[in-house]
Amino acid sequence: MSIHAGFDLGGTALKFGLVDDKGKIITESEVETPKDVEKLFQILKEIWITLTSSQRNRIETAGFGFPGIYSKKKRKILQSPNYPGIDNIALYPALSRFIDVPFCVNNDANLAAYGEYTCGAGKGSHSLVHLTIGTGVGSGIILEGDIWEGACGYAGELGHVVVNPQGEPCNCGSRGCLETEVSAQKIVANYQASGKCRAGMTAEDVSRYAENNDTAARQAFAKAGKFLGIGLSIVINLLNPEKILLGGGVMKAGVFLIEPAYEEAARRSFQGSFRCCRIEHAALGNKAGFIGAALWSGKQRPG
Repeated sequence: MSIHAGFDLGGTALKFGLVDDKGKIITESEVETPKDVEKLFQILKEIWITLTSSQRNRIETAGFGFPGIYSKKKRKILQSPNYPGIDNIALYPALSRFIDVPFCVNNDANLAAYGEYTCGAGKGSHSLVHLTIGTGVGSGIILEGDIWEGACGYAGELGHVVVNPQGEPCNCGSRGCLETEVSAQKIVANYQASGKCRAGMTAEDVSRYAENNDTAARQAFAKAGKFLGIGLSIVINLLNPEKILLGGGVMKAGVFLIEPAYEEAARRSFQGSFRCCRIEHAALGNKAGFIGAALWSGKQRPG
């Protein structure tokens, strides 16, 4: 049995763990994401020392998922809208200072998609698109069992497909991206636009109000759901995937977001493509990223 380490850097938490070849979790944990990039590498080093010293069997490989546009050629994150501290950092030299096994780096959402494909809701499928909806929108594409990276490694950024040209400015430099229109912050903003301004509100609060028949809360999710449906229709018409998996904290709202998204996607998609695509909830939650990173590193056997 081979053991692989996986790391998933998120906006609020750095999740990590060890898994075997079949994706069975041996150990897992998380720490708060540091704002300073030097502190990030120091924490990664400390975690690695802990993992290797406590593990009886040797860790064979390690995988790292970082948010942003990852260049395969330069082996760097060129632009990370939500964690700009790692922009253009020489990741491999930095990690090589303390990682003493073969390792690989990829976009975090790509690796989450691979985790769902190998041992989550996408298991057994040939093609899927995975969307993680939270503080932003991460996405990854699996085609015929492989991560679709594109010519330079930048493929799959569905969170930055424009669904509302008159929408909010996005951290990527565009406006009205899927990320700006369906994120947790936007759902709160939708609710507050109704005149119900409550300090310190979260998307979870809006979800709770929606469950209690708050009309404004339900409308806040419906508005976001419409734009999500536009994004889904683009994916369906472009790729004709077998599955679209939806995960992330915002998905806890369930029917309040999914129903309007499903209706909009059905209205805008080619009917043949829509009927053969299954839109489902992702299964692995916040574990998808580090599981996918670990298993992807095992598949790559990087040098």
